[in-house]
Amino acid sequence: MHHPARRTALVLTAAGIALTATACAPSSSGDHTPARATHTASPTPTAEPALTKKQALAHITHYSKINNQANADHDRQLLDTIEDGPLYAMSVADYTQDEGLPKADREKYKPWSYNLTATDVYIPRFLPGQQRWFAAVTYSGKNNKYARVLIMAEQPGTKRWEMVAAVDVDDKKQLPKIALDADGYAAKVDATSTKNVAAPVDVLRASVLDNFATGGDMSGKKVFATTKTFTRQIKVHDDTIHKFGSRGTTEFASAATEFPDSYALKTTDGGALVVFAHTHTQRDAVAHSGLQIVPEKEDRAWLGSSPRESFTYTFTCSDVAAAPATPDKSQLLGYTCRRTDAHGRSAF
Repeated sequence: MHHPARRTALVLTAAGIALTATACAPSSSGDHTPARATHTASPTPTAEPALTKKQALAHITHYSKINNQANADHDRQLLDTIEDGPLYAMSVADYTQDEGLPKADREKYKPWSYNLTATDVYIPRFLPGQQRWFAAVTYSGKNNKYARVLIMAEQPGTKRWEMVAAVDVDDKKQLPKIALDADGYAAKVDATSTKNVAAPVDVLRASVLDNFATGGDMSGKKVFATTKTFTRQIKVHDDTIHKFGSRGTTEFASAATEFPDSYALKTTDGGALVVFAHTHTQRDAVAHSGLQIVPEKEDRAWLGSSPRESFTYTFTCSDVAAAPATPDKSQLLGYTCRRTDAHGRSAF
């Protein structure tokens, strides 16, 4: 559910082996030349652009149109035709939260759309059989103050192009330049390998989780430079763990990543712009018996209104980071999270 700003298959090609019988005329001695086996190599597959810029922009336009229709009626089935992955999970969570509010507290939906004249599209090349995707950075606000990174991917089964990530960037000036070839196409990077980036995506994800769990003390501060986004995540940890004072506790923890896919583009400095997802939990609990926590209004779609001794929330998030090619700190550029589940316990 969007508001205005403010899957890669290995294609293994083996040389085809064909046995061809060579027809020969009889020799003067009456002997026949035997047929010979010859090897015919298959052509090497060529990486082709995922689609054209015009097609990419058309997919973004279609996304905005259908997104408005789905959001207006909380139509999950319709939304599922244009969103997938962590973005769909977050959007459905928005629907759930809104439906849990009293009607008087629900905001009237306002249609929106991306400004295509202020959108940069980055289209990689793919080999046959690889899942196709493209990235875009769209700007909005006065003087294009706000930037958002988008990822659209073609779904293998339906062949529909669906939005899988939309992450607001805290400081657009920190966005690295994407490397383009002579034809204007971007180079995708396998961010799971240290051959391509100094901090592969598993390291980035673990460090983001550490930012929430410990305030970055274990690995976050070692992996990430101090950016607005990094500081924001640390502040969430520092402020939230003390919100109950002596009456309760809050603990963050990592959770199994429901959406392990990552999308990365090579940057002009040799590094990569990486978009990935993570999942973390937050457990709020009272310090001793006799105390209870009352669910906040936004929590009631999951928790109801009955007080409990503890609540555990699950958050699904998308993150954007710039990872260098050589040993150095990465930069966390933006993240978006939504509460996607919650449950409580009555017994202390």
